[in-house]
Amino acid sequence: MTTKQYLWRGLKWFLLLLIVYQLWIFIHICWWINFNPSTSAFMEDRLEVLQEKNPHAELKHRWVPYKNISPNLKRALIAAEDAKFVDHEGFDWEGIEKAYEKNLRKGKVVAGGSTISQQLAKNLFLSTKRTPWRKLEEAMITVMLESTMSKRRIFEIYLNVIEWGNGIFGAEAAARHYFGTSAKNLSSEQAAKLAAMVPNPRYYDKHQSAQGLNRKTGIILHRMNSAAIP
Repeated sequence: MTTKQYLWRGLKWFLLLLIVYQLWIFIHICWWINFNPSTSAFMEDRLEVLQEKNPHAELKHRWVPYKNISPNLKRALIAAEDAKFVDHEGFDWEGIEKAYEKNLRKGKVVAGGSTISQQLAKNLFLSTKRTPWRKLEEAMITVMLESTMSKRRIFEIYLNVIEWGNGIFGAEAAARHYFGTSAKNLSSEQAAKLAAMVPNPRYYDKHQSAQGLNRKTGIILHRMNSAAIP
């Protein structure tokens, strides 16, 4: 067999494996329309890191249905992370463009422009390792999520799997850890503070009185009333 034939055979196997992997992802997404994911790729990565220091470490996480999460937290997260969530189809192109221009001016990555759907795609399936294909894979998963699930279901899963501190995942665990209450009973101020923590939750877990956190909390509080939730 010639080198060209070996390369062609290798390419065919690679494409086959890629198709199988995408199908595996799509089947999971279809399953999660009606059934709740018990974990995510990001949660498993964080648990592995925690257990390197403490083999008995566990994540704080408890699933709660959408109706049992305060509208305050829903509005706060949309105001903070993705103001056009209910209207776009997975990507906020204007937001991506603004983030690119801001990063260009600063000379480093200071803004992401990722939507809630993109963040969920990354958290559910992708590792924390940065690879050349990661953004492309994230985009493909985002399209699958948006074409298969309702906005309400995407948001419900997001609320239950995002990180809110060192080993803290989901709205219920966050509400109990920081405020000693349930996700259903979060006040506007508490919800705004939790939303402000999302970009850097492990840092703010240790620095809950940080000036930047308080400033962002105030901004989110001001924007919350105009946030549209599914």
